[in-house]
Amino acid sequence: MRAAETLLLMRPSPLGKVPSFPAQPPESPVTQSPTLSPAEERATLSKVTWRLLPLLFICYIIAYIDRINVGFAKLHLREVLGVDPKIFDSVYGFGAGLFFIGYFIFEVPSNLILQRVGARIWIARIMVFWGIVSALMMFMKSVPMFYAMRFMLGAAEAGFFPGVILYLTFWFTSKERARAVALFATGGVVAGVIGSPISGGILEMNGLGGLAGWQWLFLIEAIPAVLLGFVVLFYLPNGPRHASWLTDAEKACIDSRLEADAATMTSHREHRLSAIFTNGRVWLLCAIYFLLNVGTYGYELWLPSIIKSFSGQGDAVVGVINAIPYFVAAIVMVLVSRYSDRTGARRGVVAVAAFASAIGFALSAYFKNPILAMAALALAFAGLKSTIGPFWALGTAFLSGTAAAGGIALINSVGNLGGFFGPFVVGVIKDKTGSSVVALLFLGAALLAMGLLALTVPNVAGKPTETKN
Repeated sequence: MRAAETLLLMRPSPLGKVPSFPAQPPESPVTQSPTLSPAEERATLSKVTWRLLPLLFICYIIAYIDRINVGFAKLHLREVLGVDPKIFDSVYGFGAGLFFIGYFIFEVPSNLILQRVGARIWIARIMVFWGIVSALMMFMKSVPMFYAMRFMLGAAEAGFFPGVILYLTFWFTSKERARAVALFATGGVVAGVIGSPISGGILEMNGLGGLAGWQWLFLIEAIPAVLLGFVVLFYLPNGPRHASWLTDAEKACIDSRLEADAATMTSHREHRLSAIFTNGRVWLLCAIYFLLNVGTYGYELWLPSIIKSFSGQGDAVVGVINAIPYFVAAIVMVLVSRYSDRTGARRGVVAVAAFASAIGFALSAYFKNPILAMAALALAFAGLKSTIGPFWALGTAFLSGTAAAGGIALINSVGNLGGFFGPFVVGVIKDKTGSSVVALLFLGAALLAMGLLALTVPNVAGKPTETKN
């Protein structure tokens, strides 16, 4: 195969689709223009960042609130579901984790469809569907219904996060992705800052209009997902060549930067879909992401209950306290991702952040003082969230084209099984021991193992970027 053909196959199209050779003319031809100056390149990158990331950031906030608000509803669901108190933690942990089974089954097909039909339509479809399912959770009356609705919510949301990760590869080079991913993924922690007090406040609406507080919780927090789905449909371009707010020169600049990035990584990247299933690095990243999600969701889906147990406060106060670790994590993860992009360090940053999280979990299990325990929990959460940007920059550095679509989805879907395993094991441990101490040590052990595995990942990141914006 000639070099030109190889480069064409390696570079993602605006829809994330690997074109057959020879390539067909693009739908919106870009007129070649004089090369932009470094200042103009920085301005173009800044324009892309500000046009795309705020919307995706807000969408992820809503997605995350709808994903974890069951942690607040849990405080009121035992009577509704009619579960024996002795086994309720296990029932809740299993049901909360079923979200990720639905996610796992449908995620890879969802990302491949996104690659074919385009990000705009598919992300909009995902958001509308998950909003509808989230609202329907207000009608739960039994354990089987709880299990079914959590599974359906995961199936409806499947493909959103990896779809956006893939979408960012259409705009940003491998050297810029840790910051771009972190700015997007920060929505997950901002969701905790914003959503925690809101969720606690909504629960106080108990009895209003004949609905329980937990029913208002699912209904009110589902509406923004449906509305934002239509915003995405009309606003989000499929790729640079479909962005009416870019000039031809700016489109050509983005294309050339991605081509240059692909050329420097040619010897390292896989672009065949079949290659991801036999690539040891992909499966290693799956294992690392699995452990990350054991810690993340074992923590997030139980945090309101843990806070209520040691604080003894009502729903509204628990919501405010619950926001503290998210606020700390939002700041730390952006700073860490900036450092990772500036230095080019990926696996080392992931490992150190995971070790810091493990220490935080261990200290939170040891401390009896509520303030010190909360500080340790904030450290644990900031550490595990800080791994996300560098992790995905590492994961996308050796995949392109169809392999990127399938590989990102595979890593995310297999890894998110940790979101089932973590909450379920925490529930079983709490039922067996009657406390959170062993559960917190278990989560710390998962992050320790994650850090050790991260140090074994081959590092293919390039030199740090000189681009500032």
